[in-house]
Amino acid sequence: MVFRTVHAPLRLKLSDAICAHLEELIVEGKLKPGESLPSERDLAKRLGVSRPSLREALLKLEARGILQVKRGGGFAINDVSAPTITDPLVHLIHRHPRAAADVLEVRHGIEAVTAVFAAQRATAADVKKLRQALAVIDARGRDSDALGEAEADAEFHLAVAEASHNVALVHIVRSIFNLLRKSVYYSRIILIREQGGNRDLLRGQHRAIMDAIVARDPEAARAAANLHLSFLLASVREVKSKNKVDLTEAGSLGGHPHDGRIRKASKTSVKGAA
Repeated sequence: MVFRTVHAPLRLKLSDAICAHLEELIVEGKLKPGESLPSERDLAKRLGVSRPSLREALLKLEARGILQVKRGGGFAINDVSAPTITDPLVHLIHRHPRAAADVLEVRHGIEAVTAVFAAQRATAADVKKLRQALAVIDARGRDSDALGEAEADAEFHLAVAEASHNVALVHIVRSIFNLLRKSVYYSRIILIREQGGNRDLLRGQHRAIMDAIVARDPEAARAAANLHLSFLLASVREVKSKNKVDLTEAGSLGGHPHDGRIRKASKTSVKGAA
């Protein structure tokens, strides 16, 4: 149970102490975006507080944008990291390898850091999520489902970020999740269609990242993430220099980049997975 009895320190209102406790659970990742809070009666009992004090705290958190009212009543954790980079940059990636390379450069920096922290802080639940994401990538690859494979690939990288238990990093990755999925999709177009036979290489790179996290080896995790992103970036730059591929033509991978599954906002996909 993530909730504990809340006591207000001296000179602090009980409702403020309740707010601080709920915010702490969000920062620690124990309450995730989209997750519903228990009923007011149940939550008051778990926290050991009065319902009026709890109601005041919930209204304060709603006013701050931390909570949102659900249809039919009750509260849920708001997605404070809802995507802020959407169609304009995604469109550039769609048409220009240079933009795809720029996104990979940003990913390179972010994902090396998340891998290090994940190796230091990952829980058993985090490791299970990483294994599930890899299994889905493999299954989608066997089915030649390019879109599904790219989505599972992006989910793996999001799962690494969540395993870092660094709320700022998690929110950054979630905020660019739609962009991440596009980046993954077009990288796979280049690696698989243009350069051929790279699924096994990608699979091995992902597994190396996970194995380092499981082994709690931060430096190995950093090295594995660096190798993976360097490999992707080098491949995209090679294509850019040779003008070998039009990224707008993705049909041969089993789907079109304008498919709504790729273009849609990521809220439904970031409920705790990559």
